[in-house]
Amino acid sequence: MNRIARAALLASAAWSAMSVSALAQETQPTGNEDVVGEVIVTARRREEALQDVPIAVTSLSSERLEQTGATDITALQQQTPNATVQVARGSNSTLISFIRGVGQQDPLWGFEPGVGLYVDDVYIARPQGAVLDIFDINRIEVLRGPQGTLYGRNTIGGAIKYVTDRIGQTPEFEASATLGSYRQADVIVSGGAPVSETLSFGAAFARYTRDGFGENLTTGEEQYNRDVTGWRLSAEWTPTDALFFRLAYDRVEDNSNPRHGHREVNSTVGGYTPPASVYDTEAGLTGEQRVVTEGLSLTGEWYVNDWLTLRSITANRRGDTATVIDFDQTPLPYLDVPAIYSDNQFSQEFQALFEGDRWSGVAGIYYLDSTAAGVFDTIAGNLGVVIAAAGSVDTTSWSVFGDFSYELTDRLEVSVGGRWTQDDKTGDVYRAFFLGATRSPLTGGTVRPVFATRTDYTASETFERFTPRVSLTYDFTDALTGYASYSQGFKSGGWDMRGDAFLTPQTVNGYDPEIVDTFEVGLKGNIGRRFLFSSAVFYSAYEDQQITSQVVATLPATGIASIVDNVGSSTIYGAEFEATAFLTDNLTAFLSYGYLHAEFDEFITYVTGSPVDISNIRVFQNSPEHTVFLGATWTQPDVFGGELSVTPSISYRSDYHLFEAADPILDQDGYALVDLAASWDAPGGNWSLGFNGRNLTDETYRVGGYNFAGATFNNSISAFYGPPRTFSFTLTARY
Repeated sequence: MNRIARAALLASAAWSAMSVSALAQETQPTGNEDVVGEVIVTARRREEALQDVPIAVTSLSSERLEQTGATDITALQQQTPNATVQVARGSNSTLISFIRGVGQQDPLWGFEPGVGLYVDDVYIARPQGAVLDIFDINRIEVLRGPQGTLYGRNTIGGAIKYVTDRIGQTPEFEASATLGSYRQADVIVSGGAPVSETLSFGAAFARYTRDGFGENLTTGEEQYNRDVTGWRLSAEWTPTDALFFRLAYDRVEDNSNPRHGHREVNSTVGGYTPPASVYDTEAGLTGEQRVVTEGLSLTGEWYVNDWLTLRSITANRRGDTATVIDFDQTPLPYLDVPAIYSDNQFSQEFQALFEGDRWSGVAGIYYLDSTAAGVFDTIAGNLGVVIAAAGSVDTTSWSVFGDFSYELTDRLEVSVGGRWTQDDKTGDVYRAFFLGATRSPLTGGTVRPVFATRTDYTASETFERFTPRVSLTYDFTDALTGYASYSQGFKSGGWDMRGDAFLTPQTVNGYDPEIVDTFEVGLKGNIGRRFLFSSAVFYSAYEDQQITSQVVATLPATGIASIVDNVGSSTIYGAEFEATAFLTDNLTAFLSYGYLHAEFDEFITYVTGSPVDISNIRVFQNSPEHTVFLGATWTQPDVFGGELSVTPSISYRSDYHLFEAADPILDQDGYALVDLAASWDAPGGNWSLGFNGRNLTDETYRVGGYNFAGATFNNSISAFYGPPRTFSFTLTARY
């Protein structure tokens, strides 16, 4: 499979060479002038052609996502270069994302993600419930590299934009039913219609159910099952040609069973060995598993005149999570963790969009008021104690931003932007020991006195930063555009909600912000009117990375704790290439390739009490060196009177690490996923029948894990796996 990656790299280089050689001459007509359509994105908060945007952007339309059989946003991982978008370990709907080596795996409250998630320009602050299903959407955009100027909060690695459809003035209705492997049964219904010349209403409902891929051999519960309900309501009002308002509400409820890991090694106590199926577990911890997220937003637009548009985005979101994770994966309570999370956020953004003869831009103000809180127990059965942790982080954030472009000549454009951000944070951190290896009073256990208070403090801090961006764009021809850019990303600091001030006193000092400086050069356009491509090379200097290290100790400093260090610095560089080739009127091919080199220059840890540089034995997590996607869609009209569409695809990820410490047990070797999607549209397009086969070669691959090796916690090394081979059939009716 490494040969595939090398071949893709050579193809990328050859394609780029073809592009450069074409710069010396204008593209000649081929008789197919309209084959390559213009792709419109809003990566810079204003509608622009993808070719004109000096940012590495992957834009996947709803049609493309449907063609390739994508069901939720984790499918972005297969089609986006240098991206990891996965369900978090021990979860059914919590999202972890990495782009170009930058991200955050830990979904604990108080920790900020490194990749920003936006739904219709509303920032989603917490990862719980953020594995969004793909329904009722227009497109998804993935912006790679720091987006600190226009998006700001926690987009140090990039941003994912989930863009839903507007209702419009044409009545529409669509309903689909899916049956598949493991008794999958999904129903999606969506539609919208005007009730007057100025007012329209829309709604979408989705229900997803599926049996588990495995079984909890201790409790008899299904493992990796699915029980999710989601819906959206929206109203659009256009009182005049110059005014537009959209009110939207969404809610997702996930009642899937707890997802415990698969024990990878023998236990030290009890004689437990790894179950035969990687989807099975012997976990004994039981309890409620429920995730609810919901949000209300109001967007208003005023087209003041030909050069000025004003926009307001007001949103309120909340989420509640109850979960249980059995870290030791045995019926014994050696390392059991019940947890409760909650979060609330209010945000307000004002934007002014400008458009002149030779200039354009956007400026705005952003405000966020959020609270993330939680409590969890670490039940350490062999030690006879439960370690309870609780706390909250209140954040008030202000930002002022702007990005402006000016055409110096007909072909040369300069863009300058920046964002000033101020985060005021207050953290409350509490950690205590209770005797007895059962739930603490904080999570509903037996009321009993505290045995030892380990951490109890409140701290406040202001994190402030100006993040600039500058780029030059040059149109070599009408069909080929090159750009060079510099951008900076910023993620504010905070406090470790698990910190043990007795074991690691420095935890009360918290951790500082992260900074990424990225230089990028790209080339975009089309060749011969049948080949659309984009390419980029980049170099990033990453400073003060926030890395979590685990500390395990025995009496008198009993327990397990973490400490978040700003470990030092690293260097990241790589290349990306994406192409769409309209080979014939009936055959379209897709290709994407990413190369990523990421290494620590300095990794300072204070776990031992004094600073030690261990960069020579630390690696980047969730950052494979090669990512490849290759697919093709073949369409054939007049098949039983309708149109047949078939899309085979293959995606490849080279080997990668799950943690910063290399681990031969948990590290994942390179693997390929082979998928096949097909659909038949009936005459008139009012209904269709679809087929979707995922992971056809039934590859087994890890997407997450925990490593608590040694006798103290029963040699608890566990892993979570991606879905096995599945098949499904979908019937869709449209009006």
